[in-house]
Amino acid sequence: MKARYQYRFYPSDQQRQSLAQLFGCVRVVWNDALALCKNSEKLPSNGDLQKLFITQAKKTEERSWLSDVSVVPLQQSVADLGVAYKNYFDSLKGNRKGKKVGIPRFKKKTNQQSARLTLRGFSINKDSVYLAKIGDVIPVWSRRLPSKPTSVTIIKDCADRYFLSFVVDIEPVNIDAKNQSVGIDLGIKTFAVMSNGEKAESPIYSKLDRKIRKLQKKLARQTKDSKHRDRTRIKIAKLHNEIADTRSYFLQKLSTKVVTQNQSIILEDLNVSGMVKNRKLARAISLQGWRDFRTLCEAKSQKFGREFVVISRWEPTSQICSGCGYKWGKLDLKIREIKCLNCGIEHDRDGNAAKNIEKVGIGHCHDSKCTSRRSKTALVVSVDEA
Repeated sequence: MKARYQYRFYPSDQQRQSLAQLFGCVRVVWNDALALCKNSEKLPSNGDLQKLFITQAKKTEERSWLSDVSVVPLQQSVADLGVAYKNYFDSLKGNRKGKKVGIPRFKKKTNQQSARLTLRGFSINKDSVYLAKIGDVIPVWSRRLPSKPTSVTIIKDCADRYFLSFVVDIEPVNIDAKNQSVGIDLGIKTFAVMSNGEKAESPIYSKLDRKIRKLQKKLARQTKDSKHRDRTRIKIAKLHNEIADTRSYFLQKLSTKVVTQNQSIILEDLNVSGMVKNRKLARAISLQGWRDFRTLCEAKSQKFGREFVVISRWEPTSQICSGCGYKWGKLDLKIREIKCLNCGIEHDRDGNAAKNIEKVGIGHCHDSKCTSRRSKTALVVSVDEA
């Protein structure tokens, strides 16, 4: 099983220049190869692209500076372009699950930069990592690598932070689960309500979000390519990273707790792309990271040997009583407490939905159609007897 371990590092001034040159070369090779692919009737092979834009390009005056960096990340850049096109064509044919993948796009200097090295381009020596034609860098080892990495990706984000992302092989972990199953209903203010009664409150992002919106207005008024605009852009990127780091820490902690304590984790397939069309809730929904939580739970379920289930989005989990199966129909979002007319039990809206999600996931949900048929039959019988 593959996993990623990411560590931050602080390069020296000389290493920053070398990394900037490396990112620029990787970006140029990608853009040159992509421009040829867009203008060609037939997609060239990776070998032809490497020969044309790396081997032969180094011999020209315009691209002679490609020889100043390691050839490994340049080759991986062309390979990544081939994978991007494969994913795009598989998505068009319907052979790839999930959201539709768009056609590869040109890389920009102001976006996140990355370069991938295989075993030929790096080595680990005790506490330092040697990068080809960059030198030794010392990451902040927050945890030890479980095995020898097969590749490393050097990342520079929009806020000028540097990371090393290692790909390693890990073994499944055997931990006994306390509970058999849990259903989780995701929300905004209360991020997760579980069928066992537990709740997880979402972090508050509104204060940082207001700062971002204020700086974005300032950015729109500044002159393009000016130093003031660049400083404002970096401030915005740092605020975005602060929100992302807060959200990531919360989701990692919550997903680990859920997966380690339960044998079966059951979530609902949410139509997030449709929900964000509501202009009043779009920003709040986008900040939550529901999809990230689902991805983390699925990956950690494989690691710990758990069962991960996603039920259909068309299941009426908020319209059915979790106690007797009586269906009361759609409710307005402002209604948070419900009293069943059939059995008289009072439910919290999200807690009731979480219990129904668990029942559907384990295959013991009430059949609302069958329940309604029974009630109608009983009514007819009582009339005949009278």
